[in-house]
Amino acid sequence: MTHDELYVCSHCDAQYSKWQGQCGECNAWGTIRKAESGGGEGAAAQAIRAEGEAIKPMRRFGVGVREIDSVLGGGLVEGSLTLLAGEPGIGKSTLILQLASGMLKNGGSALYVCGEESPQQVHSRIKRLALDDKAFLFLSRASLGSIKNSALKEKPQLIIVDSVQTAFDERVEQEPGNATQVRTITGALLQFAKESGIPIVLIGHVTKEGSVAGPRLLEHMVDVVLQLEGDRFHQHRLLRGIKNRFGPTNYVGVFEMASTGLVEVENPSALFLDEHASSPGSAVSAIMEGNRPFLVEIQALTHKTAYGYPKRTVSGFDANRLEVLLAVLSRRVGMKLDDQDVFINIVGGLKSKDPALDLAVALAVASSLGSQSIDRHTMILGEVGLGGEIRNCAHIDERIAEARRLGFTSFLVPHSAQTKESDAVSIRTISDALTKIGAR
Repeated sequence: MTHDELYVCSHCDAQYSKWQGQCGECNAWGTIRKAESGGGEGAAAQAIRAEGEAIKPMRRFGVGVREIDSVLGGGLVEGSLTLLAGEPGIGKSTLILQLASGMLKNGGSALYVCGEESPQQVHSRIKRLALDDKAFLFLSRASLGSIKNSALKEKPQLIIVDSVQTAFDERVEQEPGNATQVRTITGALLQFAKESGIPIVLIGHVTKEGSVAGPRLLEHMVDVVLQLEGDRFHQHRLLRGIKNRFGPTNYVGVFEMASTGLVEVENPSALFLDEHASSPGSAVSAIMEGNRPFLVEIQALTHKTAYGYPKRTVSGFDANRLEVLLAVLSRRVGMKLDDQDVFINIVGGLKSKDPALDLAVALAVASSLGSQSIDRHTMILGEVGLGGEIRNCAHIDERIAEARRLGFTSFLVPHSAQTKESDAVSIRTISDALTKIGAR
């Protein structure tokens, strides 16, 4: 099949060797179009040798906020396409305005494509954040043609599209947000960014499961994928690098939401343990977010059930993992939990599936059930196996070092952990751990 004989469905991108009225894949009528030939452009393209000065080194634009620059690997790259995703109301627009303002401190402008909010609403947010409104240009029409024409005319140093789900190409007969529109817009903006050298940031949404909304191809097409996470009812936010073609993705930025915008947090562990006190059901552990250790407080509450089937409620922890831990406590150490409601909370609205939290969660449950407090200067690490054994977890020394910096003096760690810390107490089984904290 030659390219001249190719027909494509504008609704689902199905391909055919000849025209037909109805698409056999999506059953849409009148959507089959002859594919445009790109032979002329391909014939004019020139190969570039890797030697000499033909290929210029990448240029980065620092944004002046250490946490953002660290996640990006040093700043936005010239001609890059970045996708910033997050739940509604989490602070994506606030973050991107602060990023743009920091990047343009030495002059220049940012073209803000207003697809979801009016220019007046965005301008009001800029004023509330006390940013320089002279650095922003607003475009109220989120069409591909308008974005390109405005960029070529104004020559901004940054383009922000808020959001990619509202942008559209007039030549595509689909509604904004449709998979075909999103693919078309993203591909066109990627090509425009490379040709113009202007970095472009797309703001996107996430699904109920927390993944980036839209076709999976969207994440593959862009250069950088950032995700802003957190609980809307808590102050802190995590900026996580999911993908980065220009740097590592092992750094997580931590921010606190304030009236003046997102403020970077230099000591996240202290923030999450701000109100930690020694009480039954409370245990401290450490999670790894990228290459950064954070200390977190695990709270457990057990209460005799008033129903025939005990409740298991979690916040920030995996519910299925809790069921496993309760079964281990019941079977391996004889703890009676079949008539107890169990509630687990990771303080601060954090969410984590780090297996190193297992032992802390199990001991917090035991502490609550026995009304026995765990020493507030003890940190607990370890994955719990089905046999009740405590298994090793990664980055033990980094986690212990972070805890010691905050004044912790005792550390319960797996027996198999290779650590040089003299204050580390080796634990082989969950029974040993319960004995150490005095819960049995």
